[in-house]
Amino acid sequence: MEQQTGDYVVIKAKDQGVTVMGLTRGQDTRFHHTEKLDKNEVLICQFTDHTSAIKIRGKATVLTKYGTVHTDE
Repeated sequence: MEQQTGDYVVIKAKDQGVTVMGLTRGQDTRFHHTEKLDKNEVLICQFTDHTSAIKIRGKATVLTKYGTVHTDE
């Protein structure tokens, strides 16, 4: 079994209670993991064979290889 690694994103919460949700790959996209971040907490996420998307709810800064995104803009 060959392990595939994907891109990473860094998410830093600007407020309390930022929710980060991982969504699955395949015909039916579903939530498979959820994290709650407190203000100034950082989460490093990776796209994998199982994770095709990451949804963020709340004010956060997201750093990717493509640049930085602020969810409140």
